[in-house]
Amino acid sequence: MKPKRSGRKTLLYLKRTWTLYLMLILPVAFAVIFRYLPMTNISMAVKDYNMFKGVWASPWSDPLYKWFDKAFKTKDFWLALRNTLMLNGLDLIFGFPLPIMLALLLNELAFRRYKRVTQTIVYLPHFLSWIIISGMARQLLAPRTGVVNVLLGKAGVGPINFLMEHGLYVATYIALGLWKEMGWNTIIYLAAITGINPELYEAAEVDGASRLRKIWHITLPGIRSTIIVLLIMNMGRILGSEFDRPYAMQNDLVMKVADVLSTYVYRVGIRGFQFSLTSAIGLFQSVVCVIFLFSANALAKRFGERGIW
Repeated sequence: MKPKRSGRKTLLYLKRTWTLYLMLILPVAFAVIFRYLPMTNISMAVKDYNMFKGVWASPWSDPLYKWFDKAFKTKDFWLALRNTLMLNGLDLIFGFPLPIMLALLLNELAFRRYKRVTQTIVYLPHFLSWIIISGMARQLLAPRTGVVNVLLGKAGVGPINFLMEHGLYVATYIALGLWKEMGWNTIIYLAAITGINPELYEAAEVDGASRLRKIWHITLPGIRSTIIVLLIMNMGRILGSEFDRPYAMQNDLVMKVADVLSTYVYRVGIRGFQFSLTSAIGLFQSVVCVIFLFSANALAKRFGERGIW
């Protein structure tokens, strides 16, 4: 009797929710066609790819790790790997806590209209492309004609080559990234803060808790799960690097600190028609990112957090 009852429950459930499953067909099909089927081309990393023969007809490389070996023996690859870890690490160190701090500050503002205006101004740069931002940076930070250097010159300082000296380039690169994405990430934390029970704040106020005490004992614990999830996701991207940001900002004078894996792959692999090499480097990046992701998730669970699965 139990199998029949469970079967009837399943049929009743499907009758009620079949429209939801029907709507899932398109996103699932999109994921399969554009996300999973292209993964079959990973085999290029262990083949001597010939664009005229195609992926499957191209011969296997001898040995299979040929392209990995070629990448690992190249000095420029290790330089790009170091720069990727350095820039992404600095982005994580400085860029991860700032949206949390900004969200806490905006949440404490008493004037709602001022809060909304500030929030809008802060997250608008997210919608600008890195091509536009790099163009603005080159104009504003130009050694002779840039507004920043003109003002510094009037103060008796400069000119400063922000985009032409290694240390200053890295600082400018990180600062522009913070300016662009800080406001957008703040929205996530503000949304999490709105989910905290307001009665907790009322009870803390009755007990005489100050604003800092309420932030430390109510707000931060209330958004801790959101912070952990975003931290795990950021750890999973520690070796992945976007292409447009470093490519738009780099120049020949700072290539020792500006060349990352994405621009290295474009320059050496795609422009050099070494597609198997690009696949090998991309597979290496993906494997390392997955290791970081699983490690961060396991570490979060070990400390009593839920993680992302």
